[in-house]
Amino acid sequence: MPVVSEKFPLGIGASPFLCTSRTKLPPDFGVNLFLEKPRTETDMSTDTEQIKSIYGHNSDSPEEEDDKEDHMNIDLAWESDEVEAISSLFQGRIPQKPGKVGRERPLPLPLPYKLRPLGFPMPKKHVKKSSAGVNSSRASIKDLASDDDVSAVLNKWAPFLRKGSLSITIRELGLMDLPQRALQTFCWAQKMPHLYPDDRILTSTVEVLAKKRELKLPVNLEKFTSSTNRSLIEAMLKGFVKGGSLNLAWKLLSVVKQSKRMLDPGIYAKLILELGKNPDKHILVEELLGDLGERDDLNLSQQDCTAIMKVCIRHRKFEIVESLFYWFKQSGRDPSVVMYTTLLHSRYSENKYMEALALVWEMEARECLLDLPAYRVVIKLFIGLKDLARAVRYFSKLKEAGFSPTYDMYRDLINMYMVAGRVGKCKEVCKEASMAGFSLDKRTLLNLSELEKDILG
Repeated sequence: MPVVSEKFPLGIGASPFLCTSRTKLPPDFGVNLFLEKPRTETDMSTDTEQIKSIYGHNSDSPEEEDDKEDHMNIDLAWESDEVEAISSLFQGRIPQKPGKVGRERPLPLPLPYKLRPLGFPMPKKHVKKSSAGVNSSRASIKDLASDDDVSAVLNKWAPFLRKGSLSITIRELGLMDLPQRALQTFCWAQKMPHLYPDDRILTSTVEVLAKKRELKLPVNLEKFTSSTNRSLIEAMLKGFVKGGSLNLAWKLLSVVKQSKRMLDPGIYAKLILELGKNPDKHILVEELLGDLGERDDLNLSQQDCTAIMKVCIRHRKFEIVESLFYWFKQSGRDPSVVMYTTLLHSRYSENKYMEALALVWEMEARECLLDLPAYRVVIKLFIGLKDLARAVRYFSKLKEAGFSPTYDMYRDLINMYMVAGRVGKCKEVCKEASMAGFSLDKRTLLNLSELEKDILG
């Protein structure tokens, strides 16, 4: 229906020459004038006065009026594509206003491979890039005959080497299981004034030889530890620990402790991790933990701290786990999901379910992305709390995150459904477990069949 304005009562179908605010108006498309508002004599007189005032009929001569009219006709000439574009606006269905403009659509499910990228190795600190000559020398030394000496390869690369570069070569030779070649490389470097003395070459060689059990401790350890620098002792301990020579490592560390020398806390952490694998070594583990607790300058990486926490859980030293976690947070660092999971497992193992539940809410508040071990411990916690609803919810969230449930998750959930007497849900989870490739144990199947008989009987 055409809109009739009080200012221009002729409506949409009025002549375009009566408008001064727009240079172009669409032509008349056949508006039904019968539907227009009835006009009174007052309106007609008002319109006449407005038209005269606009075009200045009283002041302009007829010749000027004709010139203006011709000029306006030229300006208002409509082209065919413009007419077609305007006419297309009046064709088809007029779009309706949306019912709810500000509605929110649910976000797509997160993709685990995007949220959790592959764990790339952390960049090493204070390590210079090796030159192309060093990389070539490693490969060439490996291809040498057993009777040849490494000097046949290193002599031609000597002008291109710098201090510290051969330490990487020596470590790589150790990884290639060539400790004798590493020792020959060190002996060759000793003859080069621009490469030696260098502590990095010395410590790398000592660590490789200690790891391959080709390094013997001196007879007088007290004199050796008092006169040797700290980096060399730490290299020997690292090599002994990596090579599995824990007795030699403990013997050397005991002498260092008697001489009241301080070593890097990471050495203690690595030794605790290896000793903690043997339950019979719990006394040594407790002694090392006591030594770490007495240090004021304790500085552990997150990985070492988490490793010590796991050893303490194995030895049921739950108070040390709590202390380490509290110390790590007090140091101004944010715990990772692995550290949260370790503390959660500690509280679950200690049967402190409510404290573990508070830790779960803290993880949720920090928007911590759970991995598969974290989901596993959280589901075990809710099963221990006999909270079936939350256990099922986290089981669903685990699958939505793209993880595959493990066998113990299926089994625990089935047992919880059996306790609740929900046979249908038990069969549903059993079917899902069989589709995932798991076969339930005989005890679970027997309990399920007995429950079904009791309900039917």
